[in-house]
Amino acid sequence: MFNKYLKHEKGITGLETAIILIAFVVVAAVFAYTALSAGLFATQKAQESVYSGLREARSTLELRGGVTATAGTTGASGTIKQVTFILANVLGGESIDFAVPTARGDNNGTANTTSGSNTNKVVINYIDKDQTVRNLYWTVTKLGSDDGDSLLEQGEKFQVTVGSTTNGTAGGNLIDALGTDLTVNKTFDFEVVTPAGAVLTIERTTPANIDTIMDLH
Repeated sequence: MFNKYLKHEKGITGLETAIILIAFVVVAAVFAYTALSAGLFATQKAQESVYSGLREARSTLELRGGVTATAGTTGASGTIKQVTFILANVLGGESIDFAVPTARGDNNGTANTTSGSNTNKVVINYIDKDQTVRNLYWTVTKLGSDDGDSLLEQGEKFQVTVGSTTNGTAGGNLIDALGTDLTVNKTFDFEVVTPAGAVLTIERTTPANIDTIMDLH
C-alpha cells in the first residue's frame, strides 16, 4: 500500500523551475522598460518646456526711451494722428521680424489683411475706453548700427511709427484708423504682438492740451 501512494507523487523538475524564473525575469524586464521609457518621455517634455519658456523670454521686446505723439490738430480740443516709440530686444534675445505691413488701398490707417498681401509678422493694436482697433499700419526707422535687414537683433534699435503725417495717404494714420479720435486727457494702450514672446503693452495718457510734438509720460 505504501508503494501504491509513492508511485503517484510528482515533483518540480529543474526545467520547470528555470521556466518560472525566466518568466519572472521577462515580466520584470518589461515593467522596468516601461518605467524607464515613461521617465525619459517626461524628461524630454520637461526639457522642451524649459527651452520653449526660454525662447518666449528671449523673444520679448522692451521700450527704449519715451513715446512721442504728433498732433493732427492742437489745443484744448486737439487730436493725435501719429505715435512713435523705440523698441529693442530684452536679454539680447532672438531676432524678431519687423517687416513693414502692406497698406490698404483706402489708406484707412490699418494694415492689409487680404490673404497673400499682408507682410507683417508683428501686429500693433490700439485700445482705449471707446474702441479697439487691431493691426494698425506702421513703419520702421532703424537707429544706430544695423545689418540692413528687417530683423530686430541683438544691439539694434528700431523706431516704430504708427500712422503717417498726412491723413488718407501713405497708409493712413490714427485719425483715419480710429472711430473716436485720440484727444486730450485720454488713456490709451498700444499692444505690440510678436510671433513669439510676451505682448508688449505701452500705456500712455494724453495731456490737457495738445501740442504739435509731445513726449507722452
